[in-house]
Amino acid sequence: MSPAIPQNKDWQASFDLLADPATYGLSDDGVERIDTSISVIFLAGAYAYKLRKPIKLNFLDFSTTQLRRRDCEREVALNRRTAPALYLGVVPITRAEDGTLVLDGAGHAVEWVVRMHRFDRAQMLDAQAERGVLTIATIEQLAADIARFHEALPPEPDWGGAENFNRTLLLNDEQYRDFADDIFTSAAIDRLSGASKAALDRVAGTLDARRQAGWVRHCHGDLHLGNICCLDGVATPFDCIEFSDAIARIDLLYDLAFLLMDLWHRGLGRHANACLNRYLVSLTPAACDAALAGLGLLPLFLSCRAGVRAFVTARTCRSHPDDPALPDTARAYFSLAEEFLAPAPPRLVAVGGLSGSGKSVLARALAPAIGAAPGAVLLRSDEIRKQLWGHALTDKLPPEAYTKAASDTVYDTLRQRARTALQTGHSVIADAVHARPEERHALEAVAIEQAARFDGLWLNAPEPVLTARVDARRGDASDADARVVRQQRNYRLGEIGWHKISAAGTPEDTHARARHALAHIDRQ
Repeated sequence: MSPAIPQNKDWQASFDLLADPATYGLSDDGVERIDTSISVIFLAGAYAYKLRKPIKLNFLDFSTTQLRRRDCEREVALNRRTAPALYLGVVPITRAEDGTLVLDGAGHAVEWVVRMHRFDRAQMLDAQAERGVLTIATIEQLAADIARFHEALPPEPDWGGAENFNRTLLLNDEQYRDFADDIFTSAAIDRLSGASKAALDRVAGTLDARRQAGWVRHCHGDLHLGNICCLDGVATPFDCIEFSDAIARIDLLYDLAFLLMDLWHRGLGRHANACLNRYLVSLTPAACDAALAGLGLLPLFLSCRAGVRAFVTARTCRSHPDDPALPDTARAYFSLAEEFLAPAPPRLVAVGGLSGSGKSVLARALAPAIGAAPGAVLLRSDEIRKQLWGHALTDKLPPEAYTKAASDTVYDTLRQRARTALQTGHSVIADAVHARPEERHALEAVAIEQAARFDGLWLNAPEPVLTARVDARRGDASDADARVVRQQRNYRLGEIGWHKISAAGTPEDTHARARHALAHIDRQ
């Protein structure tokens, strides 16, 4: 339920002004209104105006005109980091000499609002997801942009860490108990809070180490699909948290976790997995290595994000008692929060084969169903090579990037990253040719060292099929062409102990054979 708004004549007059179509020269039905718990948004013509409510809560203070103005300015400044074209500025509501109020006038300011460009709400990513039209390409573009945004932020060493996250868990527990034996059972709350605290105890050292290393920053803070829209075809985050440092100055992976959880909750596992993997490969090598070392935080982070949505939805039940679906939605989020805290054990799956055999297509298809949410980390040699050379994934690299020494570095990096991810409890798919027996044995050794399950898949296809596939590639990280396929005829592959799979047919056929092979191996 939204907090009660104190009596405030100037604020109410400002509300009435913004709600009046005549303010904008529009017809009687020309203004739409969106109410949130802390603000009111008026959609008028080509613009949107956001008016803060004159309220004071335990996490924000909008009780005076000056505080509301300051928060408006902060909202614009922070959101221009990701959506500069959307946020036009802060404008006053002023009193004219005759006592009437004017939007963006020259008199004394009695209220302040944020002015934004209005956009088509059908282009919100949550709306796209609900219509079934949200593409993985959109999510990958978004993930790459988030990675660049995160890396550009300065560290915030006074925030984050295990102690601060424990406060978050305690606040969550309080919120759950407001709905005990109404929407959530007391036993379920005890179970989730206990499991969350146990998870925090296991990763407290990682949380503190990441804070000390500079991976706590002033993030978006509310990065779910409802706060992302497509502007000119580009998925653009907006409406970040500006009113609470505690909510916004967080671990980078906790920021990303909201988006991952939202996708996973909607049944978009392939999107969630693509989001994580494109985020990782879009980071610089050092930042990628650090993120991989932090993957053990994801079960707790995802759970906490789902828990927040659970009690927020439960709160909405009280303000919308006639919506029969809301209690079940709240309970579904709560159940998901519990599920995230019981991840599957880590495993390492290798997908090898010559260029054009379909390794990467298969790896992407397998990844969402392997290991802890949102699925396995994809370590693709082509992408690692581009990342190490500081190039975009679709850039063509010079010949010196493909010397034996350069390739050895790529494979060493792939194995080290696999080791790092497995150490955190996260599963990995290693996608590389692995033509040399020593490369295959070295990868298997990583799994043995980490006491993780290892499964090797080797894809075979006739040379004409390989050639046709590499010739058809567009916008891919691989630089292999028909010449490379011909060169690979002479590879001395040695004995291949991995499970051999015919990949001459469609990607769906190969995926089905691979899933059958992995299921057969699992039963042994």
